[in-house]
Amino acid sequence: MRISLLFKSLYKALINSPLFSYQKKRLFIISLVSVIIGAFISLVAKLLVSLIYLFTNISFFGKVSIEKVNPANNELGPLVIIVPVIGGLIVGVMARYGSKAIRGHGIPEAMEQILTNQSKIHPSLAWLKPLSSAISIGTGGPFGAEGPIIATGGALGSTIGQLIRITGHERKILLAAGATAGMSAIFGTPFAAIFLAIELLLFEFSARSIIPVALACITGAAGHRFLFEPGPVFPSPVISSPGNMALFFYSLFGLLTGIASVFVTKAVYFIEDSFEKLPVHWALWPAIGGIVVGITGYYAPRTLGVGYENITDLLSGNLAFKAVVFLCAFKFISWSVALGSGTSGGTLAPLLTIGGAWGVLLGTATVKLFPDCGVILPLAAMIGMSAMFAGASRALLTSIIFILEASGAFNALLPLLAACSAAYIVSFFFIENTIMTEKIARRGINTPDNYEPDLLERLCVKDIMNHQPVLVSVENSIGEVREWFNEQKDNSLTHLVLVDTSGRLSGILNCMDMYANSIDIDDSVSLLNPGGGYSVTPEMSLKRAIGMMSDLQTEVLPVVKGSNDQTVVGVVSFRNVINAYQTQQEEHHVYTRNISLKRRGIKILLHGKKLISMLN
Repeated sequence: MRISLLFKSLYKALINSPLFSYQKKRLFIISLVSVIIGAFISLVAKLLVSLIYLFTNISFFGKVSIEKVNPANNELGPLVIIVPVIGGLIVGVMARYGSKAIRGHGIPEAMEQILTNQSKIHPSLAWLKPLSSAISIGTGGPFGAEGPIIATGGALGSTIGQLIRITGHERKILLAAGATAGMSAIFGTPFAAIFLAIELLLFEFSARSIIPVALACITGAAGHRFLFEPGPVFPSPVISSPGNMALFFYSLFGLLTGIASVFVTKAVYFIEDSFEKLPVHWALWPAIGGIVVGITGYYAPRTLGVGYENITDLLSGNLAFKAVVFLCAFKFISWSVALGSGTSGGTLAPLLTIGGAWGVLLGTATVKLFPDCGVILPLAAMIGMSAMFAGASRALLTSIIFILEASGAFNALLPLLAACSAAYIVSFFFIENTIMTEKIARRGINTPDNYEPDLLERLCVKDIMNHQPVLVSVENSIGEVREWFNEQKDNSLTHLVLVDTSGRLSGILNCMDMYANSIDIDDSVSLLNPGGGYSVTPEMSLKRAIGMMSDLQTEVLPVVKGSNDQTVVGVVSFRNVINAYQTQQEEHHVYTRNISLKRRGIKILLHGKKLISMLN
């Protein structure tokens, strides 16, 4: 009780403190809510994993238990084919009569709500998504738990953001905080979760967004340590720093994995397009996909379920070559068909499994051909995992940091950076959209692909203002000013700045007001601005100035020396803002050469040397 009163007193003291601006107080509140979301979603992550084990036990072993089991160890024989079909039917019914939004792998759906719907997700998704995903994975669906928990965390953050009075941007932060806290709670990878928010959800890097998300991810990581097993979720053997020859081959692996990631991305959406052409209702598609999942699961049991054990085995080098080939091929077939059918599940774990197996195959072939190359299979598996994710999602930093955190092999940083960069480059040049953005791009939604600073925040009023404004004395009559205005040939002149005899701001005049029928041309021009003057200073940010223009419904603002000195020094308008944007575009699209290497330039340089020699 005393602790709660202490926190309550501290909260009131911070909120009411004059040391904090309004924006910082809002940031404190959003950060506090993000921590609460992170704590709650950690419990949801534990519940999701327990539900997956519950349905796995029921489906494959006929017992009611949340004990950790591997569906690959089932003894159902050919009957195993039926299990994923039943799961697909249940998920299809839930999508048909519950919410269609449970279909898919989570991240694209969250991105779509951020970009188009002010981050508003229906509250029902917070329980429908984990339940449907647990059924899908628990009946053999080849997915990971990360996609569902990301979608669930995002839905929870969005729901809380709709219950309290906040802005659309703050709701986006809460959505991202919930989504990434869920990922951190599942894998214990807070750094990777923060980068995931930046690269795939927030599309920005600023204190107002990073602080709440970071706190939520730290809370999720703490929840992982408390609710799950401590230590790396995919432990790997000790890896030493590779030599130059090995680093070359790892970079080549990244290039080849980038090509493979392009194929994987295109294959997934080809299969999805194929399902669209089926003459049956979409609610039956997951059951049809379940047939393929069941058949591949019968011949390759390791493809069933989450398969985190597969990732650990690939990193440890415990799998035989034939088992790796089967895992790579059949996991891809099972996952791509299931995902294309529109069932509920995640993409990260399958991509890691496919990429890890691909990396082991590349590593094995390389060691056979070049025995002294220095390539080791655990690191080759890590390269395949991270590069596959980097190429398929183009989340470059997330893919690198995730593998480092999840495996604990921090000596792998340099080869991971080289390989993921290579995969990213291949993906960037050969496919327009990624596995995360293709679906929403087909709906006409463009996702940001750069994180440049906001021009309005980077520039000040003094950087773009007109330093030679047209000033009109308040002693002039309306008729005199109108006569002068009629003689001007500048069609862009829409507003005049009114000043007193000492040049201080008196107001601003819309030129069209001088032609109203109800005015007397002998009256003072100051009568056309009864509200007085409003102004900005040269040091004010352009974003704040634009906000004032919007609030005041004006296209022009006078610029004065300072808040205590109303001497007019310029004027800023929307036209100035447009010109600033045009200048910025020219920096990206206008090609110039400022240093010439033509013979004439060389002659001048030589002449300069000769002149220096004579002076000496």
